[in-house]
Amino acid sequence: MPRFVNMYECFDYFDQILLLYLRYSKFLDDDYAYDSLPVNIYFENLIKRTSPYFFVIAEGNEAAGFVYLDNFTGNSQKLHCAELVTCISKKYWGEYTKKCAEIFIPFCFNVLNLKKIKTLVYPENFRTKALLKFAGFEKEALLKGETMRNNKMQDIEIYSCRKAEK
Repeated sequence: MPRFVNMYECFDYFDQILLLYLRYSKFLDDDYAYDSLPVNIYFENLIKRTSPYFFVIAEGNEAAGFVYLDNFTGNSQKLHCAELVTCISKKYWGEYTKKCAEIFIPFCFNVLNLKKIKTLVYPENFRTKALLKFAGFEKEALLKGETMRNNKMQDIEIYSCRKAEK
């Protein structure tokens, strides 16, 4: 059963998630991400910047992945929307990943009281898009040539889901 652990409650996972980040950064970052910083410093700064909304997905003593929320809309009294970023080890793809979504998405809506969650996906990342659709996300937009990746113009798709209104 996946556990979502605040990075600062257990920093023991840092090396594992850094390796995971390095393995999958081509699906997470564009050409502008590092801003000439060493990757470990960039990643540590990312964790600091997104805390307390950066979580390690823990399976026993192993980091199965990580998830964080960023680019919030709202204020200190009330959050409205956040951008979701996730990275999970290939070993855990499939049903485990779906279980993570079934836990984390309701947490965002019911505990953090977000009204909307969105995520940016490179069009060729079909596994992530399938998971998003499973979790109730819908494609909202295609941003043509939105950024640079590998020195080429890169499209980005935006997926989102909204809290069900009662």
